[in-house]
Amino acid sequence: MKLITAIVKPYRLDEVKTALQEVGVHGLTVTEASGYGRQRGHTEVYRGAEYQVDLVPKVRIEVVVDDADAETAVEAIVRAARTGKIGDGKVWALPVETVVRVRTGERGPDAL
Repeated sequence: MKLITAIVKPYRLDEVKTALQEVGVHGLTVTEASGYGRQRGHTEVYRGAEYQVDLVPKVRIEVVVDDADAETAVEAIVRAARTGKIGDGKVWALPVETVVRVRTGERGPDAL
């Protein structure tokens, strides 16, 4: 199993959720996040004053999928989150050793 984590623009969340549902991913966790990458934030103007926004708002999406479905899920996230502009985000996958469904005690792929 793999834990896929994606950091994307908040307004792309609905597209990513739809894309994951289309490839068979039925559960996910979303967390508000902020940070910066190569762009190092951006400047904004508020009431005539320009100021630097160092931490850009993002959302962090986490899903656990079977190894066979991992690449398909990653591709779906990338396709849905891509705008072609700076700050589209990142996606990475890590191996997961154990998954347990708390309600039933099921383990491994049955717990997904």
